[in-house]
Amino acid sequence: MKQIVPLHINGDIHEVAIEPGATLLRVLREHLGLIGTKRGCDSGGCGCCTVHLDGKAVYSCMTFALQVAGRKITTIEGLSPDGRLNRLQDAFVEAGAVQCGYCTCGMIMAAQQLLDVTQTPTEEEIRRAIAGNLCRCTGYHKIVAAIKLASAP
Repeated sequence: MKQIVPLHINGDIHEVAIEPGATLLRVLREHLGLIGTKRGCDSGGCGCCTVHLDGKAVYSCMTFALQVAGRKITTIEGLSPDGRLNRLQDAFVEAGAVQCGYCTCGMIMAAQQLLDVTQTPTEEEIRRAIAGNLCRCTGYHKIVAAIKLASAP
């Protein structure tokens, strides 16, 4: 039986009828049309479904939607609410770190959490922050370069 739950997503409250086993990923994509969060492995192994939950990067495929009622959720769409790319997103484009684009949203969400707590991270800190996100196109060099570019004063 579905439950109507208030979800605080990208600064707005959405009343959503959710099935007990529905993941946050499913609700974001299928109920709310927020398709920037990608579906990959459905097991927390690729990171393309990364969102922020109360400011912390989490895999939305491993998070039950009913468990996040009342908590602050930010998706990739929430990083640029006015339709303009933020500094990190611009840096990904400038550094050529987008390639096929499938991992990009999750990579940006993981990197954004790092930049929210560390203004000028080291390369080691960057690599550790994105370690839970897989990319098969770039070899990570351009992604690390983009994050460094975004963190430059």
